Amino acid sequence: MTEGQSIPRNLRHLRLLPAIAEHRSLTGAAQVSGLSQTAVTHALHKVETAVGSALFDRNSIGAFPTDRGQVLLARVRRALDRLDPALDALAPGLSRVVTHSQLIALIATAQSGNVTLAARQLGLAQPTVHRAVTELERAAGRSLFDRARSGLVPRRACLSLCRAARLAFAELDQAEADLAEFDGREGGRVVLGALPLSRTNLLPAALVAFRQERPETPVIVHDSRYEDLLAGLVAGEVDAIIGALRDPAPVAEVEQHPLFDDRLCFVSGPGHPLTKESAPTIASLVQWPWIVPRLGAPARRQFEEFFAKHGLRPPENVIESGSVLLMRETLRQSEMLGCISGWQAAAEVQHGLMTALPIQPDVPARQIGVTLRRDWMPTTAQRRMLDLLKEAARNF
Repeated sequence: MTEGQSIPRNLRHLRLLPAIAEHRSLTGAAQVSGLSQTAVTHALHKVETAVGSALFDRNSIGAFPTDRGQVLLARVRRALDRLDPALDALAPGLSRVVTHSQLIALIATAQSGNVTLAARQLGLAQPTVHRAVTELERAAGRSLFDRARSGLVPRRACLSLCRAARLAFAELDQAEADLAEFDGREGGRVVLGALPLSRTNLLPAALVAFRQERPETPVIVHDSRYEDLLAGLVAGEVDAIIGALRDPAPVAEVEQHPLFDDRLCFVSGPGHPLTKESAPTIASLVQWPWIVPRLGAPARRQFEEFFAKHGLRPPENVIESGSVLLMRETLRQSEMLGCISGWQAAAEVQHGLMTALPIQPDVPARQIGVTLRRDWMPTTAQRRMLDLLKEAARNF
Protein backbone atom coordinates (compact mmCIF):
# COMPACT_ATOMS: atom_id res chain seq x y z
CA MET A 1 0.00 0.00 0.00
CA THR A 2 1.71 3.16 -1.14
CA GLU A 3 1.45 6.60 0.42
CA GLY A 4 -2.02 8.09 0.09
CA GLN A 5 -3.78 4.77 -0.52
CA SER A 6 -6.20 3.38 2.02
CA ILE A 7 -8.48 0.46 2.60
CA PRO A 8 -11.90 1.06 1.02
CA ARG A 9 -14.83 1.13 3.42
CA ASN A 10 -17.20 -0.72 1.10
CA LEU A 11 -18.43 -3.38 3.53
CA ARG A 12 -19.92 -5.56 0.80
CA HIS A 13 -16.58 -5.73 -0.96
CA LEU A 14 -14.62 -6.37 2.24
CA ARG A 15 -16.99 -9.19 3.20
CA LEU A 16 -15.92 -11.07 0.10
CA LEU A 17 -12.30 -11.36 1.26
CA PRO A 18 -12.94 -13.90 4.05
CA ALA A 19 -15.33 -15.77 1.75
CA ILE A 20 -12.69 -16.09 -0.97
CA ALA A 21 -10.11 -17.23 1.58
CA GLU A 22 -12.48 -19.77 3.13
CA HIS A 23 -13.62 -21.31 -0.16
CA ARG A 24 -10.28 -20.77 -1.89
CA SER A 25 -12.03 -19.55 -4.99
CA LEU A 26 -13.93 -16.62 -6.35
CA THR A 27 -16.61 -18.98 -7.56
CA GLY A 28 -17.23 -20.31 -4.06
CA ALA A 29 -17.37 -16.78 -2.68
CA ALA A 30 -19.86 -15.83 -5.39
CA GLN A 31 -22.13 -18.74 -4.49
CA VAL A 32 -22.29 -18.03 -0.75
CA SER A 33 -22.72 -14.28 -1.27
CA GLY A 34 -25.41 -14.59 -3.94
CA LEU A 35 -23.35 -12.63 -6.48
CA SER A 36 -22.06 -13.47 -9.91
CA GLN A 37 -18.43 -14.43 -10.28
CA THR A 38 -17.98 -11.34 -12.43
CA ALA A 39 -19.24 -9.15 -9.59
CA VAL A 40 -16.88 -10.82 -7.12
CA THR A 41 -13.94 -10.42 -9.49
CA HIS A 42 -14.78 -6.76 -9.98
CA ALA A 43 -15.09 -6.16 -6.23
CA LEU A 44 -11.78 -7.87 -5.49
CA HIS A 45 -10.08 -5.83 -8.20
CA LYS A 46 -11.34 -2.60 -6.64
CA VAL A 47 -10.04 -3.56 -3.19
CA GLU A 48 -6.67 -4.68 -4.56
CA THR A 49 -6.34 -1.48 -6.55
CA ALA A 50 -7.11 0.58 -3.46
CA VAL A 51 -4.50 -1.16 -1.29
CA GLY A 52 -1.94 -1.23 -4.08
CA SER A 53 -1.23 -4.95 -4.40
CA ALA A 54 -2.73 -8.37 -5.05
CA LEU A 55 -4.38 -9.90 -2.02
CA PHE A 56 -4.74 -13.42 -3.47
CA ASP A 57 -2.57 -15.63 -5.61
CA ARG A 58 -4.92 -17.18 -8.16
CA ASN A 59 -4.02 -20.31 -10.12
CA SER A 60 -5.58 -23.52 -11.37
CA ILE A 61 -5.72 -24.92 -7.81
CA GLY A 62 -7.56 -21.98 -6.30
CA ALA A 63 -7.17 -18.54 -4.70
CA PHE A 64 -4.83 -18.22 -1.73
CA PRO A 65 -4.09 -15.08 0.33
CA THR A 66 -0.77 -13.38 -0.26
CA ASP A 67 1.27 -12.31 2.76
CA ARG A 68 -0.25 -8.84 2.52
CA GLY A 69 -3.64 -10.42 2.04
CA GLN A 70 -3.24 -12.32 5.30
CA VAL A 71 -2.49 -9.07 7.14
CA LEU A 72 -5.64 -7.42 5.82
CA LEU A 73 -7.78 -10.53 6.28
CA ALA A 74 -6.95 -10.73 9.97
CA ARG A 75 -8.29 -7.23 10.58
CA VAL A 76 -11.31 -7.60 8.29
CA ARG A 77 -12.36 -10.74 10.15
CA ARG A 78 -11.99 -8.94 13.48
CA ALA A 79 -14.02 -6.00 12.17
CA LEU A 80 -16.87 -8.23 10.98
CA ASP A 81 -16.79 -10.26 14.19
CA ARG A 82 -17.56 -7.05 16.06
CA LEU A 83 -20.10 -5.63 13.66
CA ASP A 84 -22.19 -8.59 12.49
CA PRO A 85 -23.60 -9.81 15.83
CA ALA A 86 -25.03 -6.34 16.48
CA LEU A 87 -26.51 -6.18 12.99
CA ASP A 88 -28.00 -9.67 13.17
CA ALA A 89 -29.48 -8.86 16.56
CA LEU A 90 -31.43 -6.06 14.89
CA ALA A 91 -32.67 -8.03 11.91
CA PRO A 92 -31.66 -11.25 10.13
CA GLY A 93 -29.77 -10.50 6.95
CA LEU A 94 -29.10 -6.87 7.86
CA SER A 95 -25.35 -7.49 7.68
CA ARG A 96 -25.65 -8.26 3.96
CA VAL A 97 -27.17 -4.90 3.05
CA VAL A 98 -25.90 -2.31 5.53
CA THR A 99 -23.36 0.20 4.24
CA HIS A 100 -20.51 2.13 5.79
CA SER A 101 -22.23 5.42 4.97
CA GLN A 102 -25.38 4.37 6.81
CA LEU A 103 -23.44 3.40 9.91
CA ILE A 104 -21.39 6.60 9.90
CA ALA A 105 -24.61 8.61 9.64
CA LEU A 106 -26.15 6.59 12.47
CA ILE A 107 -23.16 7.15 14.77
CA ALA A 108 -23.09 10.90 14.13
CA THR A 109 -26.85 11.21 14.66
CA ALA A 110 -26.73 9.22 17.88
CA GLN A 111 -23.89 11.39 19.18
CA SER A 112 -25.48 14.72 18.32
CA GLY A 113 -29.16 13.83 18.75
CA ASN A 114 -29.91 15.84 15.65
CA VAL A 115 -29.66 15.04 11.94
CA THR A 116 -28.69 18.58 11.00
CA LEU A 117 -25.85 18.64 13.51
CA ALA A 118 -24.78 15.18 12.37
CA ALA A 119 -24.65 16.35 8.77
CA ARG A 120 -22.57 19.37 9.76
CA GLN A 121 -20.19 17.12 11.69
CA LEU A 122 -19.78 14.81 8.67
CA GLY A 123 -19.59 17.61 6.12
CA LEU A 124 -22.63 16.25 4.26
CA ALA A 125 -25.99 17.62 3.24
CA GLN A 126 -28.76 17.12 5.78
CA PRO A 127 -30.98 15.12 3.37
CA THR A 128 -28.08 12.73 2.71
CA VAL A 129 -27.69 11.89 6.39
CA HIS A 130 -31.45 11.69 6.95
CA ARG A 131 -31.82 9.31 4.02
CA ALA A 132 -28.98 7.09 5.24
CA VAL A 133 -30.50 6.75 8.73
CA THR A 134 -33.98 6.20 7.35
CA GLU A 135 -32.80 3.50 4.96
CA LEU A 136 -31.00 1.72 7.79
CA GLU A 137 -34.10 1.84 9.98
CA ARG A 138 -36.20 0.53 7.10
CA ALA A 139 -33.78 -2.35 6.52
CA ALA A 140 -33.81 -3.14 10.24
CA GLY A 141 -37.59 -3.02 10.34
CA ARG A 142 -37.66 -0.78 13.39
CA SER A 143 -36.99 2.72 14.57
CA LEU A 144 -33.61 3.24 16.20
CA PHE A 145 -34.47 6.58 17.83
CA ASP A 146 -37.16 7.98 20.04
CA ARG A 147 -38.31 11.39 18.90
CA ALA A 148 -38.32 13.79 21.85
CA ARG A 149 -38.64 17.54 22.19
CA SER A 150 -34.91 17.72 22.92
CA GLY A 151 -34.06 15.80 19.73
CA LEU A 152 -33.42 12.21 18.69
CA VAL A 153 -32.76 9.84 21.58
CA PRO A 154 -30.96 6.64 20.52
CA ARG A 155 -32.56 3.42 21.69
CA ARG A 156 -30.54 0.66 23.33
CA ALA A 157 -30.27 -1.32 20.09
CA CYS A 158 -28.97 1.80 18.34
CA LEU A 159 -26.30 2.36 20.99
CA SER A 160 -25.21 -1.27 20.75
CA LEU A 161 -24.90 -1.03 16.99
CA CYS A 162 -23.00 2.27 17.17
CA ARG A 163 -20.51 0.79 19.60
CA ALA A 164 -20.01 -2.30 17.42
CA ALA A 165 -19.57 -0.15 14.32
CA ARG A 166 -16.96 2.06 16.03
CA LEU A 167 -14.98 -1.02 17.01
CA ALA A 168 -15.24 -2.43 13.50
CA PHE A 169 -14.05 0.80 11.91
CA ALA A 170 -11.21 0.99 14.44
CA GLU A 171 -10.07 -2.44 13.23
CA LEU A 172 -9.99 -1.17 9.64
CA ASP A 173 -7.90 1.79 10.77
CA GLN A 174 -5.57 -0.68 12.47
CA ALA A 175 -5.39 -2.64 9.21
CA GLU A 176 -3.98 0.39 7.41
CA ALA A 177 -1.29 0.66 10.09
CA ASP A 178 -0.52 -3.07 9.80
CA LEU A 179 -0.10 -2.84 6.03
CA ALA A 180 2.15 0.20 6.36
CA GLU A 181 4.36 -1.71 8.79
CA PHE A 182 4.38 -4.65 6.40
CA ASP A 183 5.70 -2.30 3.72
CA GLY A 184 8.42 -0.98 6.02
CA ARG A 185 6.77 2.36 6.75
CA GLU A 186 5.55 3.94 9.95
CA GLY A 187 1.80 3.62 10.03
CA GLY A 188 -1.22 4.35 12.17
CA ARG A 189 -1.21 6.38 15.33
CA VAL A 190 -1.12 5.96 19.10
CA VAL A 191 -3.90 7.44 21.25
CA LEU A 192 -3.28 7.48 24.99
CA GLY A 193 -5.45 8.48 27.91
CA ALA A 194 -3.24 10.06 30.58
CA LEU A 195 -4.42 10.15 34.17
CA PRO A 196 -2.74 12.73 36.43
CA LEU A 197 -0.09 10.44 37.89
CA SER A 198 1.28 9.39 34.51
CA ARG A 199 1.91 12.92 33.24
CA THR A 200 4.82 13.79 35.54
CA ASN A 201 7.51 11.18 34.86
CA LEU A 202 6.24 7.95 33.34
CA LEU A 203 4.53 9.10 30.18
CA PRO A 204 7.03 11.86 29.23
CA ALA A 205 9.91 9.34 29.42
CA ALA A 206 8.05 6.84 27.23
CA LEU A 207 7.03 9.53 24.73
CA VAL A 208 10.59 10.81 24.34
CA ALA A 209 11.90 7.31 23.73
CA PHE A 210 9.06 6.53 21.30
CA ARG A 211 9.65 9.70 19.28
CA GLN A 212 13.35 8.88 18.94
CA GLU A 213 12.48 5.49 17.49
CA ARG A 214 9.45 6.52 15.43
CA PRO A 215 9.70 10.18 14.41
CA GLU A 216 6.69 10.12 12.09
CA THR A 217 4.03 8.15 13.97
CA PRO A 218 1.36 10.51 15.31
CA VAL A 219 0.77 10.34 19.07
CA ILE A 220 -2.31 11.86 20.69
CA VAL A 221 -2.54 12.24 24.46
CA HIS A 222 -5.90 12.93 26.10
CA ASP A 223 -5.92 14.12 29.72
CA SER A 224 -9.65 13.96 30.36
CA ARG A 225 -11.57 12.52 33.30
CA TYR A 226 -11.25 8.78 33.86
CA GLU A 227 -14.89 8.16 32.93
CA ASP A 228 -14.46 9.92 29.59
CA LEU A 229 -11.23 8.07 28.83
CA LEU A 230 -12.86 4.76 29.71
CA ALA A 231 -15.74 5.44 27.35
CA GLY A 232 -13.23 6.20 24.58
CA LEU A 233 -11.27 3.05 25.35
CA VAL A 234 -14.33 0.81 25.19
CA ALA A 235 -15.42 2.47 21.92
CA GLY A 236 -12.02 1.91 20.28
CA GLU A 237 -11.16 5.61 20.20
CA VAL A 238 -8.43 5.38 22.87
CA ASP A 239 -5.71 2.72 22.78
CA ALA A 240 -4.67 2.68 26.43
CA ILE A 241 -5.23 4.52 29.71
CA ILE A 242 -2.15 5.09 31.88
CA GLY A 243 -2.57 5.76 35.59
CA ALA A 244 -4.11 4.38 38.77
CA LEU A 245 -5.88 1.05 38.26
CA ARG A 246 -9.40 0.47 39.58
CA ASP A 247 -10.32 -2.32 41.97
CA PRO A 248 -12.28 -4.06 40.66
CA ALA A 249 -11.95 -3.32 36.94
CA PRO A 250 -14.75 -0.89 36.02
CA VAL A 251 -16.26 -2.90 33.14
CA ALA A 252 -15.87 -6.41 31.76
CA GLU A 253 -14.56 -5.11 28.43
CA VAL A 254 -11.23 -3.95 29.83
CA GLU A 255 -8.18 -5.56 31.42
CA GLN A 256 -5.64 -3.91 33.70
CA HIS A 257 -1.86 -4.46 33.71
CA PRO A 258 0.10 -3.19 36.75
CA LEU A 259 3.41 -1.39 36.22
CA PHE A 260 4.37 -0.41 39.78
CA ASP A 261 2.93 0.39 43.21
CA ASP A 262 2.46 3.92 44.49
CA ARG A 263 1.56 5.42 47.87
CA LEU A 264 -0.16 8.65 48.76
CA CYS A 265 1.89 11.55 50.03
CA PHE A 266 0.79 14.55 52.09
CA VAL A 267 2.62 17.72 51.05
CA SER A 268 2.71 21.44 51.63
CA GLY A 269 4.52 24.43 50.26
CA PRO A 270 8.04 25.14 51.59
CA GLY A 271 7.93 26.76 55.01
CA HIS A 272 4.43 25.62 56.00
CA PRO A 273 3.89 25.76 59.80
CA LEU A 274 3.28 21.99 59.98
CA THR A 275 6.72 21.28 58.55
CA LYS A 276 8.25 22.98 61.60
CA GLU A 277 6.43 20.74 64.05
CA SER A 278 8.32 17.63 65.10
CA ALA A 279 5.19 15.55 65.66
CA PRO A 280 1.98 17.05 64.27
CA THR A 281 -1.18 15.09 65.06
CA ILE A 282 -3.58 13.61 62.53
CA ALA A 283 -6.32 15.75 64.06
CA SER A 284 -4.30 18.87 63.25
CA LEU A 285 -4.42 18.00 59.54
CA VAL A 286 -8.19 18.39 59.48
CA GLN A 287 -7.93 22.06 60.43
CA TRP A 288 -6.17 23.09 57.22
CA PRO A 289 -7.62 23.60 53.73
CA TRP A 290 -6.57 20.95 51.19
CA ILE A 291 -6.13 20.29 47.50
CA VAL A 292 -7.21 16.70 46.84
CA PRO A 293 -8.03 14.40 43.90
CA ARG A 294 -11.53 14.46 42.44
CA LEU A 295 -14.37 12.46 43.94
CA GLY A 296 -14.35 8.91 42.62
CA ALA A 297 -10.58 8.78 42.11
CA PRO A 298 -8.80 5.96 43.99
CA ALA A 299 -6.51 8.48 45.72
CA ARG A 300 -9.49 10.50 46.95
CA ARG A 301 -11.09 7.39 48.36
CA GLN A 302 -7.88 6.53 50.23
CA PHE A 303 -7.61 10.12 51.49
CA GLU A 304 -11.06 9.91 53.08
CA GLU A 305 -10.49 6.37 54.39
CA PHE A 306 -7.31 7.53 56.13
CA PHE A 307 -9.18 10.01 58.31
CA ALA A 308 -12.12 7.65 58.87
CA LYS A 309 -9.68 4.98 60.05
CA HIS A 310 -8.52 7.37 62.77
CA GLY A 311 -12.04 8.31 63.80
CA LEU A 312 -12.06 11.70 62.09
CA ARG A 313 -14.21 13.30 59.45
CA PRO A 314 -12.20 14.13 56.33
CA PRO A 315 -11.38 17.82 55.79
CA GLU A 316 -14.31 19.62 54.20
CA ASN A 317 -12.43 22.73 53.05
CA VAL A 318 -11.05 21.20 49.87
CA ILE A 319 -10.30 22.07 46.28
CA GLU A 320 -10.60 19.14 43.88
CA SER A 321 -7.98 18.93 41.15
CA GLY A 322 -5.71 16.41 39.50
CA SER A 323 -3.21 19.01 38.30
CA VAL A 324 0.25 18.89 39.87
CA LEU A 325 1.03 22.35 38.51
CA LEU A 326 -2.09 23.83 40.11
CA MET A 327 -1.28 22.14 43.42
CA ARG A 328 2.34 23.27 43.39
CA GLU A 329 1.51 26.92 42.75
CA THR A 330 -1.41 26.99 45.16
CA LEU A 331 0.67 25.48 47.95
CA ARG A 332 3.46 27.94 47.22
CA GLN A 333 1.11 30.90 47.57
CA SER A 334 -0.85 29.67 50.58
CA GLU A 335 -0.83 27.46 53.67
CA MET A 336 -3.00 24.80 52.08
CA LEU A 337 -2.04 21.12 52.19
CA GLY A 338 -2.01 18.68 49.31
CA CYS A 339 -2.79 14.98 48.84
CA ILE A 340 -0.81 13.64 45.90
CA SER A 341 0.76 10.49 44.54
CA GLY A 342 4.12 9.74 46.10
CA TRP A 343 5.40 9.10 42.59
CA GLN A 344 4.39 12.59 41.52
CA ALA A 345 5.55 14.21 44.73
CA ALA A 346 9.08 12.78 44.52
CA ALA A 347 10.31 15.14 41.79
CA GLU A 348 8.55 18.16 43.32
CA VAL A 349 10.07 17.47 46.75
CA GLN A 350 13.50 16.79 45.27
CA HIS A 351 13.53 20.19 43.58
CA GLY A 352 12.27 21.99 46.68
CA LEU A 353 8.93 22.90 45.12
CA MET A 354 6.92 20.97 47.70
CA THR A 355 7.66 19.62 51.16
CA ALA A 356 6.60 16.22 52.46
CA LEU A 357 4.77 16.60 55.76
CA PRO A 358 6.20 14.97 58.90
CA ILE A 359 3.09 12.79 59.06
CA GLN A 360 2.20 10.60 56.11
CA PRO A 361 -0.92 8.51 55.33
CA ASP A 362 -0.78 4.88 56.45
CA VAL A 363 -2.80 3.55 53.54
CA PRO A 364 -2.16 0.58 51.21
CA ALA A 365 -0.16 1.09 48.05
CA ARG A 366 -2.10 1.68 44.84
CA GLN A 367 -1.37 -0.16 41.64
CA ILE A 368 -0.39 2.06 38.72
CA GLY A 369 -0.54 0.60 35.26
CA VAL A 370 -2.13 0.39 31.85
CA THR A 371 -5.80 -0.28 31.10
CA LEU A 372 -6.54 -1.87 27.72
CA ARG A 373 -9.59 -3.14 25.88
CA ARG A 374 -9.80 -6.87 26.57
CA ASP A 375 -9.95 -8.02 22.94
CA TRP A 376 -7.57 -5.36 21.57
CA MET A 377 -4.87 -6.34 19.07
CA PRO A 378 -2.26 -3.54 18.98
CA THR A 379 -0.33 -2.47 15.92
CA THR A 380 3.46 -2.55 15.95
CA ALA A 381 3.62 1.10 17.03
CA GLN A 382 1.08 0.67 19.79
CA ARG A 383 2.83 -2.43 21.10
CA ARG A 384 6.14 -0.57 21.15
CA MET A 385 4.60 2.26 23.15
CA LEU A 386 3.40 -0.25 25.75
CA ASP A 387 6.89 -1.75 25.94
CA LEU A 388 8.43 1.69 26.46
CA LEU A 389 5.98 2.45 29.25
CA LYS A 390 7.08 -0.76 30.99
CA GLU A 391 10.73 0.20 30.54
CA ALA A 392 10.10 3.69 31.89
CA ALA A 393 8.35 2.24 34.95
CA ARG A 394 11.34 -0.02 35.66
CA ASN A 395 13.81 2.86 35.38
CA PHE A 396 12.19 5.19 37.89
